Amino acid sequence: MNGYEDFIQKWLPIIGQSTIETFQMVGIALLFSIIIGIPLGILLVLSRPGQALDNKLLYHTLNLIINIIRSIPFIILLFFILPFTKLIVGTSIGVKGVIVPLVLYTSPYIARLMESALLEVEQGVVEAYTAMGIKTRKIIWHVMLREARPSIILGLTIATVSLIGATAMAGLVGAGGLGDLAYRFGHLRYEVDVMYATVLILIIIVQLIQSLGNRLAARIKKD
Repeated sequence: MNGYEDFIQKWLPIIGQSTIETFQMVGIALLFSIIIGIPLGILLVLSRPGQALDNKLLYHTLNLIINIIRSIPFIILLFFILPFTKLIVGTSIGVKGVIVPLVLYTSPYIARLMESALLEVEQGVVEAYTAMGIKTRKIIWHVMLREARPSIILGLTIATVSLIGATAMAGLVGAGGLGDLAYRFGHLRYEVDVMYATVLILIIIVQLIQSLGNRLAARIKKD
């Protein structure tokens, strides 16, 4: 019992701060990734052959860029764009320094998930609204996005879980958060209890997010 109390007194404030840093990284990066990824996914769908903004050059260019970025493991991307990150935000360490690579890593992922979700919408419904002379932007907002809401929510849930994993890897460059705590203390200093605690917290966070995403998607699908 004394060992447990000692662990709580010594590590709880540090673990708490690391958890807050993880939520900061995930929240900020997810926000910017959604702002970039959702319009990018919509553009991918609309520029496909036979769609409203049929443009082969644009579609294939976006498709190629997304595939290239998605093919690079996050840990390699993290180090590869360090100079670019420092140029944009003025630092390559800490929570601030990891936002750029996290956004660059997650945005194409969300764009691809968005594309898949929108392509699940019945084309007959879209064609019917198009034949009635409804403007494309209204069809996107009132038909495509509305019909694809459950799939979009599930996609964003998957992206969020992936983002949490990326923040853990970002600990290798001193980004802070649970990954940094596990690496510096759990691995380098052989504090096994700290490693177990961070893994447990990450598992709990992921389970909560996945459960929330599944329930929200199911509720919207019923509506």
